[in-house]
Amino acid sequence: MASPIKTVVIIVKENHTYDNYFGTFPGGNGDATLPQAPNPPKSDPNHTHEAWLRRATSAVRLGYKEADIPEYFAYARQFTLCDNYFTAVAGPSTPNHLMLIAADSPVINNPPSSAGPYALPSLPDLLDAAGLTWGSYTTGYPFNLITKLGTRNMKPQSDFAGDAAAGRLPNVAWIYGPSGLDEHPTANVTTGMKWTVGLVNAVAQGPQWASAAIFITWDDWGGWSDHVEPPQLETWTDGTQFYPGGRVGCVVLSPYAKRGYISHAQHTHVSLVKFCEATFGLSSINARDGASDGMEDCFDFSSPPNLAPPQ
Repeated sequence: MASPIKTVVIIVKENHTYDNYFGTFPGGNGDATLPQAPNPPKSDPNHTHEAWLRRATSAVRLGYKEADIPEYFAYARQFTLCDNYFTAVAGPSTPNHLMLIAADSPVINNPPSSAGPYALPSLPDLLDAAGLTWGSYTTGYPFNLITKLGTRNMKPQSDFAGDAAAGRLPNVAWIYGPSGLDEHPTANVTTGMKWTVGLVNAVAQGPQWASAAIFITWDDWGGWSDHVEPPQLETWTDGTQFYPGGRVGCVVLSPYAKRGYISHAQHTHVSLVKFCEATFGLSSINARDGASDGMEDCFDFSSPPNLAPPQ
């Protein structure tokens, strides 16, 4: 049976664990005891792979409350919140961004600017081969780190709302918050959330909402504490943990997303790649996404869609 989802929007924000953002969310597996985090954060915590290995003693034990990110809490109440969703790499941004496109990364830390591009097969390759569309609202990163992708299908972020209103969003779209609105410390988290709300509203008020799935997630752990230990599925060349990394939030919005549901199933960034593959009938890129779940428990395709827009 063909999926009713025709448009997938992956909104990637920056550097906050599940506990740091959703620790107080009712019914979720969060640490509600964390002291209040300043908004904006006063500094950018160390979030390299090496810092991740020391997280038990060095991670910053602070958290935000619903008053800081009220719309994210509202989305989680209206749609689906994942409380067992992990980054794909036990490290910082770049390897996790690559995983969200290619289900793979040749690096465990952010590489120097002179590194790459990397010859990775990717989800855009599969979409191209199937005659489907993809694109990103960015200047190029991280797609320009993959040899075959470069800066193809890149659009300025300012085009997103117009494309959504006109029904021009591609089958799979990635969008990244610009500096100051991406929630990367030391950016104000409330201001960054409001930017995300604008994206969601653009999709929900456009003609593609009826067949859309929106995923809001955070690229890496950002140096903040989280009380849930990720499983160790793969190790790096030095024997330390590679895949997956720390737990982050993921909110799933769609007319087909389960309402008021907390997903306790194990997911990672690779699950979003697998969701796209399953949705559009594509093959796997590699063994990692081949073995991954595809966010199945977050959706109900047996009931009529609830077309009410996010509130």
